[in-house]
Amino acid sequence: MTTSSFDLTGKVAIVTGGNGGIGLGMARGLARAGAAIVVAGRDEAKSRDAVREIEQIGTKAIAISVDVTDKAAVAAMVDATLKQFGRIDILINNAGMSVRQPAHVISLKDWETVIDTNLTSAFICTKAIYPAMKQAGGGKIINIGSMMSIFGAGFAPAYAASKGGIVQFTKSIAVSWAADNIQANAILPGWIDTALTVKAREQVPGLNENVLARTPAKRWGTGDDLAGTAVFLASSASDFVTGTAIPVDGGYSVQS
Repeated sequence: MTTSSFDLTGKVAIVTGGNGGIGLGMARGLARAGAAIVVAGRDEAKSRDAVREIEQIGTKAIAISVDVTDKAAVAAMVDATLKQFGRIDILINNAGMSVRQPAHVISLKDWETVIDTNLTSAFICTKAIYPAMKQAGGGKIINIGSMMSIFGAGFAPAYAASKGGIVQFTKSIAVSWAADNIQANAILPGWIDTALTVKAREQVPGLNENVLARTPAKRWGTGDDLAGTAVFLASSASDFVTGTAIPVDGGYSVQS
């Protein structure tokens, strides 16, 4: 293996929720490795800002406004990407949200919104890009799970269920599409400093202190902490790696 194994020059990556936080951190990493980036998200202004930032790295980038829970909107995103770049090599299913209410409080509507946004959207997007990857002779799918893919979360059962489902969905498509030279893996971020977790720290008493106490690295992660793992899983360096779920958590999940 050489450094060229991590070279993404000529590759095209779609990153859902790629306009901030973890998504933007991974998009920057892929861009630095040479990939063209499609920033897919609902907030058009944030997506335009992300594109400008990525372009400063020296690679091509476009923003596509999309509701990843809408099959027709996702199909339009795929069509626009193929029209612009002619190929799709990498998909990162990162779009997500949470409602922090225990099971006896959360409404069915909120449960469905979380599951649709975090899990069903990954199915919709992955199914939509499959024909392009198969025709091209292969591809890379990276699904973003969570520490809640491993641990229970009494304060966020819908989120935990969706992220547990992400891991099993990843394993399923890894097995199903291995013959098409498509590798599918999951990244399980630890406690990362994002807009989503800022709200968590406001809503869950003691969360910040507990995270720092349990994390051997003694800090919250950043979006850029996900970049290296994303580049590895998006590159030829991981061609014999599929169906895995890799924690990127500063040691949180191995600390008792």
